[in-house]
Amino acid sequence: MRKAAFLLTIAFFALSPALARATVTPALAAAAAGPVAPPPPPISSFSPAQRAEIEGIIKHYLTVSNPEVIAEGLQNLQQHSQEAETAKTKDAIAKAKDRLYNDPSSPVGGNPKGNVTVVEFFDYQCPYCKASHEAVDELLKKDKNVRYIYKEFPILGVSSMFASEAALASVKQHKYIEFHNALMKARFSHSANPPADKAEVFKAAKEAGLNIAKLKKDMKSKEVSDIIDADIKLGQDIGVRGTPMFIIGDNIYPGAMQYDQLSQAVAEAREAGKKK
Repeated sequence: MRKAAFLLTIAFFALSPALARATVTPALAAAAAGPVAPPPPPISSFSPAQRAEIEGIIKHYLTVSNPEVIAEGLQNLQQHSQEAETAKTKDAIAKAKDRLYNDPSSPVGGNPKGNVTVVEFFDYQCPYCKASHEAVDELLKKDKNVRYIYKEFPILGVSSMFASEAALASVKQHKYIEFHNALMKARFSHSANPPADKAEVFKAAKEAGLNIAKLKKDMKSKEVSDIIDADIKLGQDIGVRGTPMFIIGDNIYPGAMQYDQLSQAVAEAREAGKKK
């Protein structure tokens, strides 16, 4: 047993260091426990017969005796990858702090002086954004101390871009929040039928009380296109890969959120802010 464990340890580091890092678990380490061994010899020092023996031990250990080692190793690798990605995103968010929280061109809802800021990247055609919208609306109605920043992130085709252009153009008429809410309830074709989607946008605009002629004119402004370009660039810089993505306090929350989840995240951010 001691020989097998020793050979297995040598094989992991000599044959595949990357695999070893991913799959060495407490159980595997315990199996190889014993007196501290010298560093494993280079793979070139093994004879073909020795290499075959080592490979046979590895195969038997991983596929017959302890197949759970592979699953545990892959879970560890996935967790490490997620942690590294989260740390990378948080670092990028810290560097983009002013663009996230202090961009005067970004529409703001809720309480502009709230003690917790929520930033959302969204797409009007995204079903997960629409699923989260009721929760967001409920949060802003119940918690009057939340500052909510809207970041247009139209990534689902031409109809998404058209809707974002219209939404930002509505700022000129001081109707952004009303129009945003109407667009989140609108039914789009996921850009399969742009003419119908445009009609849906203007239908929502009428429901929000907008002057359609002025809206169409303002949609063509460079100011609107510049804001969208800046939001997309910001999202790319901080690692937004899909919508919705929420930034609450120092934490990121990709994907749809229910009211209880949003409320808890805000409460945690508020408590963390008291300790700073």
